[in-house]
Amino acid sequence: MARPLLTLANIQLTFGTTPLLEGAELSVMARERLCLVGRNGSGKSTLLKIAAGLIEPDDGTRFVQPGTTIRYLPQEPDLSAFETARSYIEAGLVGADDGFRIPYLLDALGLTGDEDPRVMSGGEMRRAALARTLAPEPDVLMLDEPTNHLDLPAIEWLEGELAQSSSALLLISHDRRFLENLSRRTIWMDRGETRSLDKSFAHFEDWRDNFLEQEELDRHKLDRKIHREQHWIVHGVSGRRKRNVRRVKELAGLRQQVRDQKQVQGTAAISVTEGRSSGKSVAKLENVSKAFDGRTVIDDVSLKVTRGDRLGIVGPNGSGKTTLLKIIMGQMEADSGRVELGVNLEPLIVDQKRETLDPNWTLAEAMTDNGGDKVMVGDNSVHVMRYMKDFLFLPEQARTPLHALSGGERGRLQLARGLRLPSNFLVLDEPTNDLDLETLDLLQELVADYKGTVVVVSHDRDFLDRTVTRTLGYEGDGRWQLYAGGYSDMIAQRGFGVQARKKAHKEQSAKEQAAKEQQAEAKVASAPKAKLSFKHKFRLEQLPAEMDALEENITKLEAKLADADFFKKDPDGFNLVIKDLDIMRSKLESCEEEWLELEMLREGAG
Repeated sequence: MARPLLTLANIQLTFGTTPLLEGAELSVMARERLCLVGRNGSGKSTLLKIAAGLIEPDDGTRFVQPGTTIRYLPQEPDLSAFETARSYIEAGLVGADDGFRIPYLLDALGLTGDEDPRVMSGGEMRRAALARTLAPEPDVLMLDEPTNHLDLPAIEWLEGELAQSSSALLLISHDRRFLENLSRRTIWMDRGETRSLDKSFAHFEDWRDNFLEQEELDRHKLDRKIHREQHWIVHGVSGRRKRNVRRVKELAGLRQQVRDQKQVQGTAAISVTEGRSSGKSVAKLENVSKAFDGRTVIDDVSLKVTRGDRLGIVGPNGSGKTTLLKIIMGQMEADSGRVELGVNLEPLIVDQKRETLDPNWTLAEAMTDNGGDKVMVGDNSVHVMRYMKDFLFLPEQARTPLHALSGGERGRLQLARGLRLPSNFLVLDEPTNDLDLETLDLLQELVADYKGTVVVVSHDRDFLDRTVTRTLGYEGDGRWQLYAGGYSDMIAQRGFGVQARKKAHKEQSAKEQAAKEQQAEAKVASAPKAKLSFKHKFRLEQLPAEMDALEENITKLEAKLADADFFKKDPDGFNLVIKDLDIMRSKLESCEEEWLELEMLREGAG
């Protein structure tokens, strides 16, 4: 019988006086796909760090099979000690690790390797950290929120890469679609314990709800039993004559059992303060264009946004989503075309970049804008402690500085600050970052019940499918197209999801590209002759057959899509084929690049 690569048993950990983990258990088999889910603050990231060997628990055991390689992706990677992204990635290779995958990963993630960590964006640092983690192809991959700061093309590429990987996967993510597509077993972090479901995340929420319902039923039965025992002690015949010591002790035990029960944390009471009704027309764009430094980001776009619309805007990073959003809101002028804004607009932007938050503020100061102990929610004054409770903050956190809050807590704070203001035009700019699944559910309900107009910019496919009725998708070269329905509906209508913008090297002139190739060839020619390693020779022999198989599969999938009635007959099957085709094409491209690099290395060694 196969033995686990990694085992955690009876893990105990307490921060201060509050137990975080109480008897947590975890095992990871070879090639297994697990996801860790639970509320923000439930201990998911802490348990992952214990599994990675980065934190020592107060009690319990961690066992790793000898020879097992583990790589861990942190939520906030630190590149400050490195001169370039490439040096940071290469520093992650240890022992017998081979860096032959680094060029492929850099290209796939849109990096050159020469980026300076001092000026890199959060998204670039996240991509570099992914390349560092994926390059060695370890036995166990531990990924903490890997989709944070990534755009849709990068998320879908990563999903395909992990699906093809032979590594065991231990994953934390708020992206439902990502979890559903990759997980095969679900570990629920609940009140310090781990509960396991031998199914993917797609089955988790129904299972969790049934578990909590049964727990509530058991609690109700226990309360009734206590009531019966109390009645017997007070009114029973033997109770009047002589107290039955055994039953009194049993009653005390039942009461202690109730006191020991951990209650499920409440849900956030998120609501929005609605303003007066806007005009029927919110925004009208006719043949609008906008360019920056000679690059057109919006080219001849026409769009109508009316009261009550639920509009999603999707595209890769740098495609112009924020520019388009600012033009719709009247915050930026177009270079050409006509923009008409509606009347009585009261816009509210919930910006998950959190640029407005002073890290030195306390939580209470951020809630009140440093204005006492009251929060103005619309026209009503609410005590800050009560408002904090609505968003699942504890009273003792009132004086906590913002820089000490977790990413999820900062996300809830941003929602709390934004939703207290009256509005009739709600703009959600990446609202799902760092929010736990329960808070996401409530945010979706808020959008569904909102009487005004909603515009959502998001890379979360599931959130878009659940909230928007129209999707404005980036088509490339400044072109945008409107589709009915959510993100999945857009894919069904046009045949593909969001694709990355053309890379900079593809946008260069042929002359510049030729000069680069000549420099690369000269560098190879001047390099000392090197022998192919056994691993390289093996890959060179293996790759042609692998590429032939991929090409054959691609041909078969393309033949299926050629059937004009395929989507009508089987829309789910159609979407699955589209997804498989993207994965196959990406894999073939990477194999071809790897084969070319190895062939050049072989010729140089010959």
